[in-house]
Order: sequence, then structure tokens, then C-alpha cells
Amino acid sequence: MKTAYIQLQRYILLLVAVLALGACSTAPEQQGDAIIEPSFSADTVLDNDLTYLSDGISDPWEGFNRSMYRFNYRFDKYLFLPVVNGYKTITPDFLEKGIHNFFLNLGDINTFFNSILQLNGTKTVQTTGRFLVNTTAGLLGFIDVATMVDIPKHNEDFGQTLGYWGVNNGPYLVLPLLGPSNVRDGVGRGVDWAAYTAVIDELEMKDGEEWALTIMQAIDSRANVGFRYYETGTPFEYDWVKLLYTTKRKMDIEK
Repeated sequence: MKTAYIQLQRYILLLVAVLALGACSTAPEQQGDAIIEPSFSADTVLDNDLTYLSDGISDPWEGFNRSMYRFNYRFDKYLFLPVVNGYKTITPDFLEKGIHNFFLNLGDINTFFNSILQLNGTKTVQTTGRFLVNTTAGLLGFIDVATMVDIPKHNEDFGQTLGYWGVNNGPYLVLPLLGPSNVRDGVGRGVDWAAYTAVIDELEMKDGEEWALTIMQAIDSRANVGFRYYETGTPFEYDWVKLLYTTKRKMDIEK
């Protein structure tokens, strides 16, 4: 844990250099649909510093990943964000908060299973308590009663579980629509989704209702993430996102 935080501090210091350099240069230029990235790379400008920043981050599919990053940007800007912004405009704040709490409560299902797989009794008990309290007293999770009574919230997924048992993260990977990941976490997402849908299937919902729930969850998730593509103020956004994602996942596993 301590080692991860020390590494993060060192990363942040070097990231400040990246951002400062970005402020003196130009961010990726947009011409219509096209993204014109700088002709130089962060590797050229920061040389050994960026090599240190990216140390241990395998990215053999960088060409594909950068293309997928740009695809995700266009999908987000022209299709997804307009829907999300419309949702936020027409939904009262109290209802939006309740919907977010509802999906956080559903997310505790995966946290529960992964806490068991990580042999973490404390997290398993606390997550069980949160789910039971919020599902009953919190009206299916729309009200976060568990937080009101100081039951800690945990977030565990199968990617973290694999990391807990020593599975390496593997090459960096930008997933369609889902964004930054790696091979281990990509597999983890698939397992988590299978477990989640198995639980939802037990509710015997109609196909249309399940799809509506899935779409609503995606909209809620995006509405609660402040990140906007190509608005970070650095021309090296791809490298920046890759570094922060990889560092955060390492800390998630070590915590």
C-alpha cells in the first residue's frame, strides 16, 4: 500500500511536467470529426521521464488502442453525451441521486462475490450488511441508508480478484465503448457481467426490461464520471490516461 502511494506521488510529479509542457504547446486539434494529434510524442519530449512513467505498462497494440480511443471519443461526444445530458436535464436531482444509489446497490452484488473470492471476511460481511439494509430500509437502494449508519462501502471486481491471486495485468487494452483496461481486467469485466446477469435473470424480468435496465445503468454511470475526451489540457492524453488507469488499478489491488 505504502509503496503504491509513493509511486503515485512520483508519477504525479512527472505528470505535472507533462501538463505544464502541454500548457506551453498545443492540445490535440479538432477539425470537424478528425483529431489531429501532435506530430511529436510524449516519449520524444520527456524522453527518459516518460520511459519511467510508462515502465511496466505493456502496450504492444498501441496502434489499435489509439484508434479505439478516437472511436470512443466520437461515440461519447456525438451519441452518448447528448443522451446523458438530456437525462440530466429532465431528471430531478433527487431522482437522479436515487437512481445512482440503486445501481450502486446492485454493484454490491459483484463486490460481495469478489470479497469472498479474495477471502476477505470483513468486506464480505460489510457488503452483505450494506446490501440488506439498502435493499430493505433503503427502498431497493434508492436511499443509501447504509452510509447513514456508517457501514463502509467497498468496490471489488474480478479483475482485482485475479490481481489479488497474482495474475499480471497483461498488455494495456482500450475496449470499445468501455475505455481503458488491460487483458486481465477485460477478462474480469466479462466474468463480472456474467455473474451480474445471472443474478438479474433470477428476477425473471422480460428481455425489454433487462435491456432498459442495462441502458439506464450505462447512462447513470456516464453521468457520474466527469472525464471528457480531449479536455484534459495535455496533448499527451492517451499516455496520461494509460498511466493513471494502470496506477489506480495497482492501488485498488494492493489496498
